[in-house]
Amino acid sequence: MAKGYGNRGMSMGGMGGGMNMNMIKQAQKMQQEMLRMQQEMEAKEYQATAGGGVVTATVSGKRDLKALTIDPEAVDPDDVEMLQDMIVAAVNQAMRAAEEDASSSMQKLTGGMGLPF
Repeated sequence: MAKGYGNRGMSMGGMGGGMNMNMIKQAQKMQQEMLRMQQEMEAKEYQATAGGGVVTATVSGKRDLKALTIDPEAVDPDDVEMLQDMIVAAVNQAMRAAEEDASSSMQKLTGGMGLPF
């Protein structure tokens, strides 16, 4: 009886091997798609404003600050702190937009499988 049980285990192992090859192919395809998506994301730019549009920050998909535009009317020598706060707000908002886009794209690719990427 133990012998027969062992044989069943062997036949299941053979099936598992075929399923593993299919899974490997799917994983390789997903990896290629992820690389393509990553390249596309890195090429994108995200823009956000603060202070009613007087400060505009542009970041890349790599989360690098690419440009910062400040309306001269926003420059008040007596209130530099407010300008600094607007800059931080605009940059953070642009970074969040880039992160949310990357997360959304990854979720589409993985089908919501919850993989840790």
